Amino acid sequence: MTTTTDVRLDRRRFVADLIGRVPEDTLIVSGLGSPSYDVFAAGDRPENFYLWGAMGAAAPLALGLALAQPQRPVVAVTGDGEHLMSIGTLATIGAQLPPNLTLVVLDNAHFGETGMQPSHTGLGTDLVTVARGFGIPDPVRITDQGQTEELARRIAARAETTYAQVLIATDEPPRALPPRDGVANKNSFRAALGLSTF
Repeated sequence: MTTTTDVRLDRRRFVADLIGRVPEDTLIVSGLGSPSYDVFAAGDRPENFYLWGAMGAAAPLALGLALAQPQRPVVAVTGDGEHLMSIGTLATIGAQLPPNLTLVVLDNAHFGETGMQPSHTGLGTDLVTVARGFGIPDPVRITDQGQTEELARRIAARAETTYAQVLIATDEPPRALPPRDGVANKNSFRAALGLSTF
């Protein structure tokens, strides 16, 4: 179980450091709100797919991508509230275990986009234990910036499904908003996959 006394990382620094270490062809799906702001702040790229108004969709979308693009690393960067919205997806991920899929859950124990109400992770839910219970073999809890290198190594290796709960501070850095043009985002992402756009 996590507690309010656990070490909490600067989420924007963590995300930027991680993205700077993963292979260039990594496909990144960012969940609603802060994860999308942080992924965009780390550098806009065609391989980023930002979700707007699709709470709970980061993990299922990343799972589909990982199955469809097995030769590329796929990373979902999401928040604890957004992730809890579709926690049942972990059952399917645990059944499929695509080796190129990584879930990165930025956990500040709050619903950041709706007023900072406490989330279940602040009320006793242990996401690492939950992930293990769904069949993900080696989930990790990240409490030190130095763990970023090992996480990036696992992403690049594409050897097993990876799950990382990252304990982050509740600080709110200035928002860096990715474009809200869903069609342009979709077309840019499809082009990065070598697919036709429409």
